[in-house]
Amino acid sequence: MTVATWESFRAAEHFTMSSARLVDRCRFAHIFQNGTADRVRSAVSAYRNLDGGYGNGLHPDLRGHASQPVSTATALLYLDELGPIPGDTTTGICRYLTGVTTPDGGVPAVTPAVRHTPAAPWWRNRTDFTSDLATTARIAGYLHKHTVSHPWRDTATAYCWRHIDALHWTDPREAIGVCTFLDHVPDRERARRALARLTPMIRAAIDTEPTTFGPRHTHTPLDLAPEPGHIARNAFTDTEIARSLDNLEALQRSDGAWEALEHHWHPTATTEHEGMRTVQSLLVLRAYGRIGLRLPNPRRDA
Repeated sequence: MTVATWESFRAAEHFTMSSARLVDRCRFAHIFQNGTADRVRSAVSAYRNLDGGYGNGLHPDLRGHASQPVSTATALLYLDELGPIPGDTTTGICRYLTGVTTPDGGVPAVTPAVRHTPAAPWWRNRTDFTSDLATTARIAGYLHKHTVSHPWRDTATAYCWRHIDALHWTDPREAIGVCTFLDHVPDRERARRALARLTPMIRAAIDTEPTTFGPRHTHTPLDLAPEPGHIARNAFTDTEIARSLDNLEALQRSDGAWEALEHHWHPTATTEHEGMRTVQSLLVLRAYGRIGLRLPNPRRDA
């Protein structure tokens, strides 16, 4: 079933090109207009620091210059869309992560440096800088997907398995990170068993019956399973996925954007999140066959 129209796509294009950051405009051009991957890589590299990590506002809620694990996870999300990630980039990322890893093998979501820079209050006022499963699992998942061989990845993988096996409750952010890890970790049988055990917890943490009349700042099955082949797709019924897709289409605003899931704390951060989510929403709709337009596939050139 293809539903999204040319008018709705052009509205999203207009919002992205007029309001989103350069990096998200380059992503849109690459994914939907046959733009080059190098433009996206160049835009992402502007947020990279000498320590190999990423900061400088790549994550809209972290405005400071310093590298942060959450921002580095965002960089990997962007780089993953382009095909193979260059070795010098992943080496730098692993070098940075090694420097902020806690004794148990994971990384915190943010480091204490966040308390001295402009950031969303839920990050700036944070006092817990212990390992964060959501961030560690998401990063490790991307490194496994791109077959990055590094001691940090192996240490983080062991950390993730220990904590996934011990989970008795989760939240949407953590569930997304865990499902990213399970989608790419090499031990597929263990990953399937883990998902089967976690499915009741995952379903309890998100909105499996979203409606346009309900809360807008909720996570749905599509946030965990952004494409049909994702391991998390097995946690939801066909009806739940179809309902989530219908709701996602209905939530597109008249200006072409999708509203940010994050709470509004700064107008610039809100607009940047909306640019990110608009591109992501179109990606999900296309992955599930909901965009009935003949659009070029992303280029896989170097």
